[in-house]
Amino acid sequence: MKVTIEERMDVEGFLFKEARYADESRYSDWESLVDDDMHYWIPLAGNQAEGELQVSILNDNRPRLATRIRQLNTGVRHAQLPVSRMCRTVSNIEIEKMEDGSFHVLTNTVLFEERTQTAAGLSVSWPARVEYKLRYKDGELKMFLKKVMLLNSEGPLRGIGFLL
Repeated sequence: MKVTIEERMDVEGFLFKEARYADESRYSDWESLVDDDMHYWIPLAGNQAEGELQVSILNDNRPRLATRIRQLNTGVRHAQLPVSRMCRTVSNIEIEKMEDGSFHVLTNTVLFEERTQTAAGLSVSWPARVEYKLRYKDGELKMFLKKVMLLNSEGPLRGIGFLL
């Protein structure tokens, strides 16, 4: 189905807001963008099929994600003391409207993280292809899938103490 200009603007605005909330560690605001059947997934391999029996870097359903956000909101994540400064870019936005009115969205995203936990600091980048599924609920877009396919997912990874 064809995506209208208004729908494209809504989806792009949603993506930019979601990125800003994550960058600013505004976890409760980020959570407000999530629907009840949310699946937040960082597969080990980018071409990994969805399934519970596969090893993943992160694979959260809605209740697990709520627990993760409560932990992040405590501010006591030793890997994130002090909290990293983050800035991400979202580009190459592709939007497909599904028959049920939801949106399947693909983006290229790079998160730039400045780790201030060490004396010298450390800049880390997290390039990924990100897949979203969004739907309107009560007049607002809500996310019910975020799949982050890290380019370097099969190599050594630093701890992820924040939302990708």
